[in-house]
Amino acid sequence: MAIGRRVVALCSAAALVCSGTLLAQQVKKLSDAQKREVQEIVKIIDSTAATTAPNDLSLTWTREDFLKAQGNQEYVPFTVTIEPSKVSGNNVTIYWRVVAKTAAPAAAAAPAAPARADEDRKAPPKPDFAYEDISTAALASKNGPVPISRSFAVAAGTYEVIVVVKEPTPQKQQKNAPPLKTSVLRQNVEVPDLWNGELNTSTVFLAQRIDPLPAPLTPQQQVERPYALGTMEIVPVADTKFTKKSELSTLVLIYNVKTDGTNKPDVTVEYNFYTKQGSGEKFFNKTNPQSLNAQTLPPQFDFAAGHQLQSGQAVPLASFPEGDYRLEIKITDKLAAKSVTRNVNFTVVAG
Repeated sequence: MAIGRRVVALCSAAALVCSGTLLAQQVKKLSDAQKREVQEIVKIIDSTAATTAPNDLSLTWTREDFLKAQGNQEYVPFTVTIEPSKVSGNNVTIYWRVVAKTAAPAAAAAPAAPARADEDRKAPPKPDFAYEDISTAALASKNGPVPISRSFAVAAGTYEVIVVVKEPTPQKQQKNAPPLKTSVLRQNVEVPDLWNGELNTSTVFLAQRIDPLPAPLTPQQQVERPYALGTMEIVPVADTKFTKKSELSTLVLIYNVKTDGTNKPDVTVEYNFYTKQGSGEKFFNKTNPQSLNAQTLPPQFDFAAGHQLQSGQAVPLASFPEGDYRLEIKITDKLAAKSVTRNVNFTVVAG
């Protein structure tokens, strides 16, 4: 018995664009307040490099996701959480720095000649980070944990992401004021190569909802809402436990497919559900396969125009007994005779 229904348009005339126009990749003019914050944050990072980092705000890394960006880069939205009850005000400063761990070692330089006493000394070179940005996050609620999402764009590789969240530095420091609460987090992230020409996909998103947008966001809005992709915005679920009254809503973008003479793909997407039983699992159910080809896609679909191939399902969970499940998504490129499989684990609970 097939279950589920298609809820995501296979492709609209408007392109899904994972923006490469990110503030940290441009010449960004910082305000005086931001400059002061960066100076303070750099001191904090340097002072905690070899010691235990402070975590006054219970900063926790919860997820990172991967999509294609522009210029052979990958777009990486990520989410952290903090405990807002520990913040004295309603805003925090968030700074994130991305440092490559797989960069090629620099060639050994010849020993420098001793500097003359009267020789002007140059300022030390600015550190070369793969990505760096700073912004303010408003706390809409004091009930935690509260998520904060930001993003970066880099080439494929291994990176360390350093996130600092702190109470904003006041313009005038009050005498005997308590130290500003600060959290520093370091997270290793392996960014896959989605541009290698092989059949591939974005992260499989489990969405709380997918909202249409009248127009793509401005660069500043994109910083604060990194899960907005072109004319839609994904709101990811907070965890993978679902009640029987809810739906399992998925979205995945499909990359590097072969096309026919009309620049159309021929792709089949299968959704199979398995129940986990002890050390094994058992087939439970499936949805009807999705066909993405010249007959099912809009006539104006064109990769050259920036359109992206996507698939999604929203499956009601009322018929799922309580327990743990694995969703297997098998994507087959018929023209290239290649397949990839993505797996999503989730749990159904009473409610």
